[in-house]
Amino acid sequence: MHSSKKILKTVLVLVICGILLKGLDTALYPCTFMRNDVHAVVSEQFDDIILGTSHGKMDIDPEVMEEITGRTGHNLCVGGEYGIDAYYLARLIAEKQNPKRIIYEVDPGYFVSEKEEGNNYLLFYHEFPFSKAKLEYFWNSIAKCNFRTILFPWYEYSLSYEVPKVKETFLQKIKKDYSITDLKSDSQKYHESGFIERYPVDISKLKKTDIKLYEDGKVTPSNMKYLKKLIDFCKENDIEFVAVTTPVPIATLKDHSDNYNAAWKYFGKFFEEQGVDYINFNTQYFKAFTHNAKAYTDYDGHMNGDAARAYSKVLAQVLNQTESAD
Repeated sequence: MHSSKKILKTVLVLVICGILLKGLDTALYPCTFMRNDVHAVVSEQFDDIILGTSHGKMDIDPEVMEEITGRTGHNLCVGGEYGIDAYYLARLIAEKQNPKRIIYEVDPGYFVSEKEEGNNYLLFYHEFPFSKAKLEYFWNSIAKCNFRTILFPWYEYSLSYEVPKVKETFLQKIKKDYSITDLKSDSQKYHESGFIERYPVDISKLKKTDIKLYEDGKVTPSNMKYLKKLIDFCKENDIEFVAVTTPVPIATLKDHSDNYNAAWKYFGKFFEEQGVDYINFNTQYFKAFTHNAKAYTDYDGHMNGDAARAYSKVLAQVLNQTESAD
């Protein structure tokens, strides 16, 4: 009897702790744009899903592309999205809908670096609904991270920033409100298509900063492993896979020509071996879109809104041509 009471008390304490943690998560973990993105792709059917890094997020507008291709799409790119994240996002989407094509934006610098702990580590996983993909994602990625990211998902966010928004955040989640009104700032605006529009900047004040650069011989095996798994998954599920590298300002290409040339060679060979299309706007499609700094908001290659819309038209036209050639 005494033992049963101890077990009951333990279970009761665990249940109370679970409720408290869930309540704190609901109130303190912010309503990120990834919350909207994941909700969109698990509740709606899209022809094209765009995966990749911040270059894809700021440079590719699915609504503009739809005007050319006639295909609906959603942009699931974001800074900090590595191959393992893209793979499990694709797995999740395939559980909930039937995409026809995955457009994967390739930033070579991401393949010579590792995922870092921080708020981006949970950015994707936190929004996954319960699914087979979520369980496998947890086991292969999240379980290897600091356990506090699971028990205290708001841990990496500044409480000084989140506390004033507790009521708003809590109500938004309880009401299942996916309004995008607050998903904007003085420098950018989130669109329902997943595209983030950056406002133009004074290019005369742009400074060259450190960027993630590809280095020959330093490719991380796990990154390539999940890129290949993503390609194989698409083939097995009759989903077209297309790799795209967005334009980079000419000044950056010149400053780091050795790094970029090595990257183009490496990924060109890799995708050729995989038998998938690789559309690189810094090599064979160099002249298809401007590399002038005026079109960008930094030297890393993130475009302003007008340039991104113009580029999205060009990308859609190239995809149509590629599809016709196949």
